[in-house]
Amino acid sequence: MDLNISPIIRFFLIEGVPFETIILILMLPIIATLIAFLRQVVGIKAFGIYTPLIITFAFLATNGLRYGVAIFLAVIFIGMLMRFILKPFRLLYLPRVAIMLTVVAVLILLLLVFGGNLRRTGLASVSIFPILIMITLVEKFVAVQIEKGNKTALILAFETLVISVAGFYIASWGALIKLLVAYPWVILFTIPFNVMIGRWTGLRVSEYIRFKDIIKKL
Repeated sequence: MDLNISPIIRFFLIEGVPFETIILILMLPIIATLIAFLRQVVGIKAFGIYTPLIITFAFLATNGLRYGVAIFLAVIFIGMLMRFILKPFRLLYLPRVAIMLTVVAVLILLLLVFGGNLRRTGLASVSIFPILIMITLVEKFVAVQIEKGNKTALILAFETLVISVAGFYIASWGALIKLLVAYPWVILFTIPFNVMIGRWTGLRVSEYIRFKDIIKKL
């Protein structure tokens, strides 16, 4: 990739900081701002701001988006299934989550073996770190299940997936990468943009859609 490298980026490279690490760090405020915009203005809730952010970076660390999405869906499905299996035992929250994490870890390992048998080498060679990140999603999912029910938990999981996929494509956008490498200081523009989002007092886009019939009557 032919890049116009900023002096500060060149300095980081000379000091031994990996190029991929620099790009991911520069992308972090942009993805966080995207999530804040989607939550505050559009009305997509998801599992907070931190969870879709780390899921986005987990997708970037997997060997292709499809493998990341496959692991994400497997984690959600197994977590939901295990909650129903463990419900009759009336276990306390933390031991129950520990059991869920154990089962999820084992089944994800079997999924990787299955991918290897199918010659899906991209799936079989996924790094441990994105897998661990997505496995920790089980605790968040279960907490919402207990507090707000299965339907809400599934909706939030779907919204988290949508935001994370959007973040993945933005973080993979070649033009944006070139811009950040040439002008890394542009990430500072996310601060005033977030100030504007923070002062947003209007209806969210989802609320306009939800209450469109009432709005028409006004």
